Amino acid sequence: MGFFDKLKEKVVRAVIGSANDAPTQAAEPESIEYSKLKQGLTKTRSKFLSNLQAVFGIGRKIDAALLIEIEDILISADCGVTATDMIISRMKERILKEGFENSEDIFDILKEEIFKLLSNSTILPEMAFEIEANKKPYTILVVGVNGVGKTTTIGKLARNYKNAGLNVVIGAADTFRAAANEQLEIWAERAGVPIISQAQGADPAAVAFDTLQSAISKQLDVVIIDTAGRLHNKTNLMAELEKISRVMKKLRTEAPDEVLLVLDATTGQNAISQAKEFTKVAKLTGIVLTKLDGTAKGGVIIPIAAELNLPVRFIGVGEKIDDLQVFDPAAFVVALFDE
Repeated sequence: MGFFDKLKEKVVRAVIGSANDAPTQAAEPESIEYSKLKQGLTKTRSKFLSNLQAVFGIGRKIDAALLIEIEDILISADCGVTATDMIISRMKERILKEGFENSEDIFDILKEEIFKLLSNSTILPEMAFEIEANKKPYTILVVGVNGVGKTTTIGKLARNYKNAGLNVVIGAADTFRAAANEQLEIWAERAGVPIISQAQGADPAAVAFDTLQSAISKQLDVVIIDTAGRLHNKTNLMAELEKISRVMKKLRTEAPDEVLLVLDATTGQNAISQAKEFTKVAKLTGIVLTKLDGTAKGGVIIPIAAELNLPVRFIGVGEKIDDLQVFDPAAFVVALFDE
C-alpha cells in the first residue's frame, strides 16, 4: 500500500468510520463534514485532476517535458510560482534518488509533496477547540479586507466554539463600516451567542475592552473581536489594531491570543498579496480561507501554507453556519484527488 493509499485509509477511518465498526452518533456528522469538503472542492478538483490525468498517460516515461507540463498545471491551479518550484524540485530529487521511470509512479509523489507542504503549517485538527483553563477567556482578533467573508466567518467560528461546549461572546469593533454591526448581530443570533456593540463611529478599542471585561465578569471561555478591514489605509489600521491589543492587555496580559486573517479563495493569488500586506500591520497567528466551494482556485491554499509560514486554521466550504471546517491537510489532499 502506497503513501497516499495509507493517507486515504486514515482519513476514511477518521472521517467516515471503519467499515467494520458499528455506526455511532459521532461518526455520522464527521461523514457529512468530509462530504461537504469534497463537494466544496468540486470546481478545483475538476479542473486540476482533468489536466493532470491528461499528462499522466499510461506508459508515458518521466522526462523534462512531463515535469514542465506538471509545473504549468500547478501554476494554472493557483499554486503559485514559489510553491510550485518547491514541489517540482522535491519531485525531481525523489525521481533521481528512487529511480522512478514511468509517469504513473510519480502521481502519488505529487500528492505526497502537496500534503507535506500543507502539513508543515497546520495545527492538529483535534486541538482546534482545546483551551486550557488558565488561557480563558481566549481572545481572538479577526482581520481581513471587506468582502472576504469576515463577518460570516466570525459567526461560523462562534458556532464552532459553542458546539465544542464553550461559552462565546462577540465584540463588534468594526465601527467604521455602515451596517457592520447589524450584519454581525444577525450572525451572532444564528450562532446563538451574545454580541457587544456600540454606535457607528465609536472607538473600536473601547468595544474590545467592554467585550473582554464582560467575558471576564461572566467567566466566558472565548472572545471573538471583529475589526475594520481598511487595508488601503495601513497606518491607521496598524494604529487601531495596536490600540485594541493594548487596552485588552490591561485586562488580560496575554490578549489577544490569536489574530486570524480571513482570505477569499476566489481571489486566487491576490489572497497571497493581501496576506503579505496584513503581516506588515498585524502579528498574524493563522489563516481562514473562505469560499472554497465557489472557485476553481482552491489550489491557492498550497502557496498560503508554503509561503506565509502561518497555519491554515479553518476553511469555508459553504454558506451555512456549519460550513466552516477545521483545516485538516490529510482530508484536504484526499478530497482534492478523490474521484
